[in-house]
Amino acid sequence: MAVRTVPIRRAGNRDNLFLGGDREMVMFAGVIAVALVFSAQQLKALIAGAVIWCLSLFVLRLMAKSDPKLRQVYLRQRRYRRYYPARSTPFRVNGAAEEWRYR
Repeated sequence: MAVRTVPIRRAGNRDNLFLGGDREMVMFAGVIAVALVFSAQQLKALIAGAVIWCLSLFVLRLMAKSDPKLRQVYLRQRRYRRYYPARSTPFRVNGAAEEWRYR
């Protein structure tokens, strides 16, 4: 009996990008730029908002080109602890002196 192969379609396995960058970060940068323009309602704010939008879109596209899941990797890395103490087994019973350390 031959091994059955199932093709993985590219359309169902794409990263969630918007305008070439991470979807959430691009939309957040757009919201920040629009909020700046509408809150100040000046020509300087319009120019600053356009510059912020263009620069952030450029940087976010570079990030997505490097690694489309870069934001998720960074957020997961931030959840890691700085130090994980060595333990022999998860079923080890700590003594009274050690119990307060590992809570």
